[in-house]
Amino acid sequence: MTGTTSDTSGAAHGTTGATDPTGTPATASDPTALLHLAVALDGVGWHPAAWREEGARPGELLDAAYWADLVTEAERGLLDFVTFEDALGLQSAAFHLPDDRTDQVRGSIDAVLLAAYLAPLTQHIGLVPTTNVTHTEPFHLAIGIATLDHASRGRAGWRPQIASRAADAAHFGRRTAPQLTERDVGDSDSISEPLRALFVEGAEVVQAARWLWDSWEDGAEIRDATTGRFLDRDKVHHIDFRGTNFSVKGPSITPRTPQGQPPVVSLAHATTPYEFAALSSDVVAITPHDRAGTAAILAQVAEAVERTGRDVSERPLRTFADLIVLLDDEPGVAARRKARLDEVAGAELVSDAEVFTGTPAELADLLIDRYSTGLDGFRLRPATLPHDLMVITRGLVPELQRRGVFRTEYASTTLRGHLGLARPASRYAKSG
Repeated sequence: MTGTTSDTSGAAHGTTGATDPTGTPATASDPTALLHLAVALDGVGWHPAAWREEGARPGELLDAAYWADLVTEAERGLLDFVTFEDALGLQSAAFHLPDDRTDQVRGSIDAVLLAAYLAPLTQHIGLVPTTNVTHTEPFHLAIGIATLDHASRGRAGWRPQIASRAADAAHFGRRTAPQLTERDVGDSDSISEPLRALFVEGAEVVQAARWLWDSWEDGAEIRDATTGRFLDRDKVHHIDFRGTNFSVKGPSITPRTPQGQPPVVSLAHATTPYEFAALSSDVVAITPHDRAGTAAILAQVAEAVERTGRDVSERPLRTFADLIVLLDDEPGVAARRKARLDEVAGAELVSDAEVFTGTPAELADLLIDRYSTGLDGFRLRPATLPHDLMVITRGLVPELQRRGVFRTEYASTTLRGHLGLARPASRYAKSG
């Protein structure tokens, strides 16, 4: 990559914690003290019984206005970004198999198209749709996210996700996928070879997308009606990318976007996904379940960064921790609400991420403590929508602001700016 240009509207955030070495609370005047917050939106919430909760809106899940309400609420809370879940098959209680359940939410709308609809309805918040990288063409993915970045004027992100279910492959009929077992999908570092191969391919897809985003240099569009020159052809490049299972000639059909390269966000649980993040991502969401686990995973991510040779001074990797949250203002109410939801679901909520129940102040205590381990921020998964999202924006955010660890206004107009990431120059731009 040749050179970088700074987005001066967003302050870079380091690995300092929420207190200085003396234990004094950090202040908002110190940009390194500000933690980042995002929310992961999924249906009516991350608890499988959330759709049956009072106040839920399950009849509106296919209504874009429902999602607009959620995202504008997140923007009122000054959050960095929202992510939208997506998949190539119906939701399932199992990671690797479809199911025939009829007591949980099934069905969804396309995440990229949804984000594009929401772009003109919002002004500051980042919009990060999930897309599949196993069965979707890299060229199509790249131009979709690039178009979203243009539509949002620089607030697009991208969460690439592998598709490991054999049933998903059957929807396309172009390639087969082995049927994974419980052992294959176990949350351990002994990730199975089929999954490892998908992550390797996924990293190639992201690399191809980045090259396509760079294939138009800044200033390639002249648009001079007087001279009749619309394009500087010398600034539009074939990428000639060759991956293990695909190749892309390029260039993109979509000119260079406001952010140059929209930030890539990935979710990681084990060594291979950590390496994927080190190779491909700008933000990695991890899933520790306690403070010690947070520090241990951060060390594993750092090792993956070192193994892959990533230069973090040139390409910082932001680390967020995921938590499922049930929040209420009065102590004990959230725990009782979870118990009621668990009873309705017929099983206790279990997840890859830690499940938190408590008040906004109690969650603020936890976030600040975990933040001091070296995290950059948190991606919160509201267990029920809209309830838990509204307590995040109207309870947790003011609490963090009172403690001087979260922004009181947006200081940037782009997602890269919110995250303190510089805008990269095209790899094809001539240096100097």
